[in-house]
Amino acid sequence: MSDAAQPTTAEVRAAAEAVKAALDRHLAAVERRSGEDDPAVYEAFNELAAAAEEYDELLYDRYDEVTPFEIPGTEDSLPPYTGPEEPNALSVLIRRDYAVVEPKRLLAQAQRVADVEGDTDLGDGAEAAADAVGSSVHAALGVLFGEFEPDEIASRHKEFGLEEGDSTLWVTASDEPAEPGEWLDAPFDQADPERVVCRFDVSAVFDDELDGDLEDEGPTGTEDAADDGRERLDADR
Repeated sequence: MSDAAQPTTAEVRAAAEAVKAALDRHLAAVERRSGEDDPAVYEAFNELAAAAEEYDELLYDRYDEVTPFEIPGTEDSLPPYTGPEEPNALSVLIRRDYAVVEPKRLLAQAQRVADVEGDTDLGDGAEAAADAVGSSVHAALGVLFGEFEPDEIASRHKEFGLEEGDSTLWVTASDEPAEPGEWLDAPFDQADPERVVCRFDVSAVFDDELDGDLEDEGPTGTEDAADDGRERLDADR
């Protein structure tokens, strides 16, 4: 970059002041939070992310220096929204990753479900899985996910011997509801990033101290870190 194109020291200073003001607004929004999904907090978060990114770029262009912050941005994750302004239908796409960290606990929980169900019809494939649940993690997973809703699995994952990994939730807009059964064979193939209304991610990459905490604290640190709120709004149209 030529000297003529470089930002001035005043511009870098102004960007730093903008970050400080955005930090104050974000903290104030958090202190006044009205609920878990308070839109004011998400708006303040996005403003802080934009201010920090602007400062980082100007600091680098002027001084060839960077900041220690890594805030997930919206422009890199999703293209501009091109869906309807007033959607007639929505699709909610969710992925949650888990690690099987306690297979014995998983098998025991699935066996309890199978014992309670007894002769009850568990549905295609699930009854056969229940017969083998005592020795097969594959079968145990089939029983548990056939019995419990995904949200309950998420809230009780430790009981089932699972450890949370990354997760993402996309809300996409549609002109009309899909025909019954038409997308079941390939549920995510038709997801259009340009129709994502909002996106929520939970990931260890949002917590710079997570890896150090895990190394210092061992298994207990793993549980504590999994409980930390690391949810971020990647896109808010």
